[in-house]
Amino acid sequence: MKILVCISKTPDTTAKIAFKDNNTKFVAEGVQWIINPYDEWYALVRAIELKEKDPATILHLVCVGLPDADPVIRKALALGGDEAIRVNADSQDSYYIAAQIAAVAREGNYDLIFTGKETIDYNGASIGGMVSELLDLPFISLATKFELAGSLATVTREIEGGEQTEQVGLPLVVSCQKGMAEQRIPNMKGIMGARSRPLKVVEPVTADTLTSVVSFELPPAKAGVKLVSADNPAELVRLLHEEAKVF
Repeated sequence: MKILVCISKTPDTTAKIAFKDNNTKFVAEGVQWIINPYDEWYALVRAIELKEKDPATILHLVCVGLPDADPVIRKALALGGDEAIRVNADSQDSYYIAAQIAAVAREGNYDLIFTGKETIDYNGASIGGMVSELLDLPFISLATKFELAGSLATVTREIEGGEQTEQVGLPLVVSCQKGMAEQRIPNMKGIMGARSRPLKVVEPVTADTLTSVVSFELPPAKAGVKLVSADNPAELVRLLHEEAKVF
């Protein structure tokens, strides 16, 4: 079996967010980059677990990005994986990124493609569905459990008010979220081994860019806390009604 895990780099959650060029570009200087947690903790780790059960499994990683993504890719390789592929392109357009991943997947003839449910910077949650459409493969989103028996996958996904369990044959695209696996930390052996594991760089295929960034906007600054005396409930009601607009 061949598995392809899609990974991306995202700013660390403690990074200071700022924009430039009329709020159309993210200021990347000084930002600590990490593997997108949904890609790392759930998609990649579950793929590693499948490979551990069947050592004959081939596990590849794919990332669409420029050379500054290489350290993040190497960290992913340190967790596990036989080879990483970086598509040498920089884009925030979901369709363009999905088209690059689909091209890699098509050439590699993978049985299973894992993505995180979304990235923590753009929260688009669209890549998995687009990749499956471009490859004409079944797609299951928001997976919390994944079991494999031969070529038949049993996938549990989150739905409104509960869970849904589906069975589908490979090949298949799945987006992964919390519950799929437990976070791992790369050990020294993995870190050292990642330095020599193949990192293949390919040029992007021709694909349309369907969206562009008009502007970014930071959320408004949080207002200070207002303290209301316990013996003045009328003032609390007024503030909730007139300022908080809760009723």
